[in-house]
Amino acid sequence: MFDMDLPWWEFIVRGAMVYLALLLMVRLSGRRTVSQLTPFDLLVVMLLSEAVSNGLSGGDDSVAGGLIIAATLIALNASIGMLSANSRKMEAMFEGEAVLIGRDGVFFDKVCKRNRVGQLDIEQSLRQADCARHEMQCSFLEPDGSITVLKRPPATDPPRT
Repeated sequence: MFDMDLPWWEFIVRGAMVYLALLLMVRLSGRRTVSQLTPFDLLVVMLLSEAVSNGLSGGDDSVAGGLIIAATLIALNASIGMLSANSRKMEAMFEGEAVLIGRDGVFFDKVCKRNRVGQLDIEQSLRQADCARHEMQCSFLEPDGSITVLKRPPATDPPRT
């Protein structure tokens, strides 16, 4: 149960390699991948975990090996969190930055297509912001995949003299 088939350091190396590879793949797949999970997205996450499980453990089924891998993944995640919190450049690299997808009631088709933002997503974000399209000042695709809509401030009447 506690006897490991591999040296302890190999679990750390395997965990780090798989973690960094998956981090890169998720970042490259786009923002909309990490926002609200659809059943298809959940299936991909489950299959990803199954696909990399042997790569993580190298066939070792020991409790100690599993705990070393778990500790490695948690330490890497905490390290990336600390790097992101302390460096704007690292935060942009790991988390991404907001992308302007619309202004003055007009959504930019090329930007929306490149970021896989569909018409239904746009309509939903306008409803959530209680904002008609013509009232929209600007709209952003956030790093977490959500869409933020900023409503144009109400026009004020000029002062009467």
